[in-house]
Amino acid sequence: MEEIRWGIIGCGDVVERKSGPAFQQVADSKLVAVMRRDAALAADFAARHQVPKWYSQAEELLHDPDINAVYVATPPASHEAYTLAALAAGKHVYLEKPMTLAADGARRILAQAAESTGKLVIAHYRRAQPAFLKIKELLENGSIGQPLFAESRLLQPLQPLLVATTETNWRLDPAISGGGLFHDLAPHQLDLMVYYFGEIARASGFSANQRQTAEVDDFVSGLIQFKSGVQFQGLWHFGVPPEETTDTITITGTKGKLTFSCFGETDITLWQNGQKTTYPFQRPTYVQQPMIEKVVGYFLNRNPNPCPAAEAVVVMRLLDAFTGKETYEPAGN
Repeated sequence: MEEIRWGIIGCGDVVERKSGPAFQQVADSKLVAVMRRDAALAADFAARHQVPKWYSQAEELLHDPDINAVYVATPPASHEAYTLAALAAGKHVYLEKPMTLAADGARRILAQAAESTGKLVIAHYRRAQPAFLKIKELLENGSIGQPLFAESRLLQPLQPLLVATTETNWRLDPAISGGGLFHDLAPHQLDLMVYYFGEIARASGFSANQRQTAEVDDFVSGLIQFKSGVQFQGLWHFGVPPEETTDTITITGTKGKLTFSCFGETDITLWQNGQKTTYPFQRPTYVQQPMIEKVVGYFLNRNPNPCPAAEAVVVMRLLDAFTGKETYEPAGN
């Protein structure tokens, strides 16, 4: 295999703005076909982005012999079915986050991937962006000494600007999203914590539907104890007054701290002995392009898996632990 020839299942606004065009800009990568149940919208996307083929049925795309890799970019409710079908067809899969509606489905995908000739990567794409790689470098070179604890606060109004515009607000339908805006946004922050601090000893949390504006919880808090001893505390709310909007992560160590945003400006602030150092970064035009480059490299046997499914299962287990769907048992790591 010398080239990854992609088919995309689900070509909505996220693909339009964050990922789709990047498949055509990465070396040894070609976007061959797209699929969307609305045939007119699939044809429109293909025409505007010079994609040779479009389908309105996923089965047709999955059995297209010109395609050897599939990007599953639908809402979470259909992630499991499409991913299992793609792996069964021997295709490589790049799967959007969150993996599924709940951890059980993520485990089933992981088991299928172990039996498939296709490879699987989960789209926790911040792992590949320069800003978040710089944070990992600063942690590993001892810039803040020994990391002690991390805090994440994401407070948003009822109409947050962080999510892509869609025809229907499916993120607030738990049957489609798994659990509202928390399930859509928190995987990014939680995956970074797993990426930076490794295995988890225990985790627990609490959630509530305080504003009662939808059938999903709008408040979530969570605690993680990593095996390294690092502690994490997270707070998410999707119904605060606009002036209380916050998106901050702070990592405190024995010699200083790092502060940064997960979703907003990517500048990193390092505090050491009362002195402030700022590392400015710009987001890529297509935010998933650095990760897609690594995914293509992995599929072509050139580099390791940039986000293994087993680590994304951990994120799903954290989502479930924080919202009361299951208990995070260390033996399950």
